[in-house]
Amino acid sequence: MEEVVRYSYRLRPSRTTESVLLAEWHRCRFLWNESVNHQKSGNKPTLSTLSKFLTDARSCSAWLREGSQVAQQQTLRTYALALKQSFTVKGRGRPAFKPRKATRPSLEYTRRGFNIRGGRLVLAKGVSIPVVWSRELPSEPTSVRVVQDSLGHWYASFVVRRAVEPCSVADSNIGVDWGVCTTATTTDPGFDLPYLGHRARCAAEMCRAQRKMARRRRGKTGPQSGGYRRAARQAARLHKKAARQTRHDSCVWAKHVVDQHDLIAVEDFTPKFLAKSTMAKMAADAAIGAAKRELINRGVRAGRKVGLVQPAYTTMTCSSCFARAKQQLGLGERTFRCDDCGYSDGRDRNAARVILAVAERGHTRVDDVRQSDHLLRADGAVAV
Repeated sequence: MEEVVRYSYRLRPSRTTESVLLAEWHRCRFLWNESVNHQKSGNKPTLSTLSKFLTDARSCSAWLREGSQVAQQQTLRTYALALKQSFTVKGRGRPAFKPRKATRPSLEYTRRGFNIRGGRLVLAKGVSIPVVWSRELPSEPTSVRVVQDSLGHWYASFVVRRAVEPCSVADSNIGVDWGVCTTATTTDPGFDLPYLGHRARCAAEMCRAQRKMARRRRGKTGPQSGGYRRAARQAARLHKKAARQTRHDSCVWAKHVVDQHDLIAVEDFTPKFLAKSTMAKMAADAAIGAAKRELINRGVRAGRKVGLVQPAYTTMTCSSCFARAKQQLGLGERTFRCDDCGYSDGRDRNAARVILAVAERGHTRVDDVRQSDHLLRADGAVAV
């Protein structure tokens, strides 16, 4: 059995090659913005109409013909897919314009648009870029995406097929409740993901770099100075370092959880509202959404049973007798106490056990599990 994954590598383009890549990106960005303009004028572009539009545009513009047709085709295909998803997925916005200064370059090539020769990535139009091969590719790549990050570093992301490694047999289950002070609280304290605060540790350096940026900023009149660009680069480097550390911790924790459990019950938590609260800084540093996606993706790839449970009433429900509290617990109350059976435990730990109990019974909401269903097992014995 095989799976489709991405392998990313650092690129080392020269200044001439980087200028060629940026010129290619501006051509693709121009086509994207023209497609958005057609859509805003009342038309609904499809893949066939976009292909005809590209053919006509290249026949009339020598500037477009200087670029790769493969990268331009992939840009329009990505736009058509994004437009289709905006009509089918609820809450998905329409594709927007890509400004020149606020959008990071991203080029995609199919198999006929790139090649690997002598350890170098050779793109269409003869663009050759050295690659830092940190690991071997498991198979021949089917496509590649060339992107530039906030620091100006270039990366190549190859789509390859990889054999699925069989996971060890596990017969235990686990429930996961998300939080801010503790990023993930589970039914087993040994699998908790604590909040490590990588951004908080380098906050002083970030403040110095941002103050330096503020002092050297010229406003909107003319280009920024070299000192401002160096300060902005230093601030971006610190942000990226903290984000990498947080992502690494999430990957290690998710692998540890998936390897040891067969059923993983995950709270279907949406941390978007935290951005408007007083906990926004800690929530952004904890990256709850990224940890949740990593856990779900690893569980699905490993063949584990992953259940998503809605967070409604998980904090107010007793994990012992499944009785619901009459009043909602405030954020300052960190201990749950049941008035019916006298059970007492940590607020998040109790919620994790409720999430696991709901998933074990094949439900996605607390309301779907009645108190009698929780107390009686399949063999008629009372659960304890």
